Amino acid sequence: MAGIEFSHDELDAKWADALTPAEVADRLAGVATPWYVAAGWSIELFTGRLRRHDDLEIAVPAAGFAELRERFAGCALDAPIDGRVFPDATEDELARTHQTWVRDPETGHYLVDIFREPHDADTWICRRDERIRRPYADIIRHTPDGVPYLAAEVALLFKAKATRPKDDDDFAAALPLLTAKQRETLAGWLDLVHPGHPWRAQL
Repeated sequence: MAGIEFSHDELDAKWADALTPAEVADRLAGVATPWYVAAGWSIELFTGRLRRHDDLEIAVPAAGFAELRERFAGCALDAPIDGRVFPDATEDELARTHQTWVRDPETGHYLVDIFREPHDADTWICRRDERIRRPYADIIRHTPDGVPYLAAEVALLFKAKATRPKDDDDFAAALPLLTAKQRETLAGWLDLVHPGHPWRAQL
């Protein structure tokens, strides 16, 4: 079978030098395409609650990926597919996943995981349910120093699919800070995508 299967410890080592949100923001300064810090890091940027992160995930509309790729010139692009990693991924391999692991070819360490997201021009489309759509301007927030990150209600929707302890912790940290509108939006999305989800009662 093609691709490489890494152990959990091997992947931890390979992600040990991942960029921070501030570092990736510096590298991407001035790009025209919208992008944002996603997943667990986005919740930390929203709440200010510090926790360990296994990697750094950012997202970009699929059509804007080429612009970000230029900012990582000289880096290798690997594709994680079905538990295996395909180094120096072909375009066909990249097309099989929405994730792109950017690797420093000198150290072999990963710098950032770039999600290539579905969209319609300037409208973000949820890859979990295409009925959920929002203008990018509505789902991107910024830290005081200008780092863009995914709105908490959107990040929590993705975390809700298969909750782990860290996802429940992120939800608990974010919940008191959500506005009434954010709670209402997340509740509606959970009803649509994950009916009966245990977080729903707390919203």
